[in-house]
Amino acid sequence: MASLRDLGLSEYEARAYRSLLETGPTTAKELSRASDVPMGRIYDVLNSLETYNLVRSQTASRPKKYVAVEPDTALDRLLDDKKQELEAKAQQYEDIVDNLSDQLETAEPVEEPFWTAAVGPEETLDLLLERLAAADSRIVMVGSSPARQVDIIEATERIVDELVAALERGVDVSLLVRPDLFESLPREANREYYDRLSPYENYHARATPNITTTFELIDDTEVCIEVPHPLGREETFGVIDLKDPEFTADISKAFDDHWEEATTINPP
Repeated sequence: MASLRDLGLSEYEARAYRSLLETGPTTAKELSRASDVPMGRIYDVLNSLETYNLVRSQTASRPKKYVAVEPDTALDRLLDDKKQELEAKAQQYEDIVDNLSDQLETAEPVEEPFWTAAVGPEETLDLLLERLAAADSRIVMVGSSPARQVDIIEATERIVDELVAALERGVDVSLLVRPDLFESLPREANREYYDRLSPYENYHARATPNITTTFELIDDTEVCIEVPHPLGREETFGVIDLKDPEFTADISKAFDDHWEEATTINPP
């Protein structure tokens, strides 16, 4: 069950505030008895509640009396404090990430081939997004459509988010698909690609019927090849991420040939 402690109050502070709501204006001594907060702690607790703007005091009276702020107002103030605290923490983490980005450097590409794989819809999408985020100069997407077993609209949004981020950092993005691909995708997915990506000068999209596979080429040194389901289902079984300069050079050459004969994609 939710409690005031979930919003940052200590046990004594929560007890004191709840008791003030029941007693109305009261002295520290009376509140100590009503709330079971030790007399040796009650003034510190009240000072803390005043700092949170959860209680008001009547300094003119002797002894001094305290009254609780209305619950709705008190909760809004505690919530605002928590939001500010979270925003400050988020900014702190962002600063740490920015600092670490300058410190951590990727080693020069190794010529030795290396591959990894992901199986399953979420794992496949996560690997693809990770590799798109790693692109420095060029992204080629051929016949790409999100795996059938995932929410295609959500998957499209996540892919386009990464492509937009890549375009913003100066990466050239080329999309080459079969013309009939658009007929199998929801209109919202087609518009997502066109509306968000087409304004960028470093984004280009073409269509050609000579596409039989689905893959993504990253920086001409890495290729993500989608593996169809072995039982012939219309879904992606997994993806293989392969880093092999010789192999990717052949893939890049084949792409360039298909690109030359392809036609520019018009708005869906």
